[in-house]
Amino acid sequence: MKSTFVAAAALLAGAASAAKDEGTFAVLRFTNKQLTRGRMDPILFPGETSTHVHNIMGGSGFSTSATGKDLMESKCSNAMIKGDNSAYWFPSLYFQDPKSGKFEDVEFDYFNAYYFFEKTHDEIKPFPAGLQIVAGDAMTRTMPKAGAKPNLDPSKGPVNAARMTCPRANNDYTVPSWDAKSDGTTAGVGDPITKNEGVGFPDRTCDGTFSPLRADVHFPSCYNPEAGLTDFKNNMAYPEDNDGYLDCPKGWIHVPHLFYEAYWNTNKFQGRWTEGEGKQPFVFSNGDVTGYSSHADFMAGWDEKLLKHIIDTCNAGTLGMDNCPGLFYGLNKDDCTIESEIDEKTTGKLDKLPGNNPLSGFSYGDAPSMPNKGDDDEKPSKPSAEPSAEPSVKPSATNSAPEDKSTAVEAPQYTKPADKPEEPTVAIPKPTVPIVSGVVSDAAAEATSALTNAPKPTEIFGKPDQPKKCKSTRVHTVWNTVTVTQTASVPAQTEDAAAAPAYKRDHVRRHAHQHGSGYSHVRRRSHRH
Repeated sequence: MKSTFVAAAALLAGAASAAKDEGTFAVLRFTNKQLTRGRMDPILFPGETSTHVHNIMGGSGFSTSATGKDLMESKCSNAMIKGDNSAYWFPSLYFQDPKSGKFEDVEFDYFNAYYFFEKTHDEIKPFPAGLQIVAGDAMTRTMPKAGAKPNLDPSKGPVNAARMTCPRANNDYTVPSWDAKSDGTTAGVGDPITKNEGVGFPDRTCDGTFSPLRADVHFPSCYNPEAGLTDFKNNMAYPEDNDGYLDCPKGWIHVPHLFYEAYWNTNKFQGRWTEGEGKQPFVFSNGDVTGYSSHADFMAGWDEKLLKHIIDTCNAGTLGMDNCPGLFYGLNKDDCTIESEIDEKTTGKLDKLPGNNPLSGFSYGDAPSMPNKGDDDEKPSKPSAEPSAEPSVKPSATNSAPEDKSTAVEAPQYTKPADKPEEPTVAIPKPTVPIVSGVVSDAAAEATSALTNAPKPTEIFGKPDQPKKCKSTRVHTVWNTVTVTQTASVPAQTEDAAAAPAYKRDHVRRHAHQHGSGYSHVRRRSHRH
C-alpha cells in the first residue's frame, strides 16, 4: 500500500513539474543576414524549383530536397546557438517602380525567431527532427476573416497568424499607416487599436527609428504525431485558452511557439511612389500585391536535448537565446552561407518576378490556381536595362504541372463546445527589460546601438472589454503592441538566470520599435552589411 502511494505521488509530482505556470521566452538571433536566397522550398516543392523566391536562414544542410536528417548533418548554421541546424524561410519582397514597371529587390534588414514557451498544463517538448510547419497562406489574396483583429486562439474566432508592422517616425500616427476607410478589398487594413499594426501592406512609408516594415508570422505549437512530421497541412494546430493556460488537444505534443520577424528596408524607396492613395508598390515574390499572403516555413533540425534544456531553464527574453545558461555546445560566431541551387537573377532590376509570377490580388485578380513553376515557354521581352535571367537549373518536364500544394497550409483548428460566455481581455502590464553586463558574440554586441535612439513609449491600447456576467473571469490573450525605449548594456552568456524577465503570454509584446505578438522584447540586431 505504501509503495503504491509513493508511486502515485511521484506520478503527480512529475505531472506538476511538466506543466508551466508562467510563460517564458528567448529570442534566437543569427550571425548574418541570410544563409541563402532562391526559389527553394523543400516542404511544398521537395526536389523541385519552387514557385517563388525565399530568404532562408539556418543550417547549411538546406536544399530543395532537404530533410531533417540533412539539416542535422549541416556543416554550419547562421543561427547563433550551436546545436540548432533548423531551417527558417519566408518570401522575399520586391518594389515595382510605378514609372518603369520594373521590379527591384527590397534589401532584407534582419530576422529574429522568437521561441515562446507558453503557460500550459502540458509538458512542452522539443521539435522532433524533421518536423515541417507552415504558417500563413501563400495563395490567399483576400483579407483574413478576422480582419485586422489579432487572434491566435481558435476558440475565440478565426486565427490571424500573419500581420504587418509599420512603425512611424516619432510614433506619430496622425496620418495612419493604412487608410482608415479601407475595407480590405482594395488596400490593406490597419488595426484600429494598435496603430502600427495591420494586415496587408500599408500605403505609407514605415520610417520608425530603427524600424522598417516588418512581416510578422506566428506558428502553431500543437503537434499531432498521428499526422506525422511531413503532413504540414494537418500536423499542427494552435492551442486554446483553458483558464489562462494554453493547452493542446489530448494526445498532441506541445512544442515551442515560434514567431518570425522579417525586416525589410522599404523606407529606401521613399519618394519614388505616391503615398496615401490606397495603392502601394511592394509585392511579395509570389506576385501578391496585397500582403495578405504573408507566410513562413520551418523545418526542425535541433539537438533535441539542447532544446529541451532551453525550454526548461531559459527565460532570457530579449537578451537573446545566446544568453541562456548552460548551452551545451556554445555559440556560432562565424558567417554561414551556401549558394542557391537555382541559378537565376533574383536581385537588382528585373523585368519580371523570378518564376515569372504574375501580379495578383485586388485589381489584378486571384492568385493563379496552379503554381507557376517558372519553366514556361514564354521568354521575357528584350528589356532596355537588366532582364530577369531564366534559371539554368529547371524542374523536369514531369514536374511542369504540379498539384497545387499551397492552397491549404493553415494549421487545422479544433474547437470546444460553445457553452461559455465571451471571455474578456486582460489588463496590460508595464514592460521591464533586464540588464546584464558582460561579453558576448560580435553579432550580439552590435545590437546595443539599435536601442539608444529608440522612440519613446506610446500608450495605444483601449480598455479591455468587460466580461459578461459569469462565475469566473477567464484569461484571453491579447496581441497588441506598445513601444518601449530601453538602453541596455551588452548582455553576457551567464549561468545565472535570476535576471531573466518574467513573461506572461497574456501580456503584450513590447519592442524598442513596435509590433504585435503579445510578448515583451526589444529589437537587437545581428550583423548589418
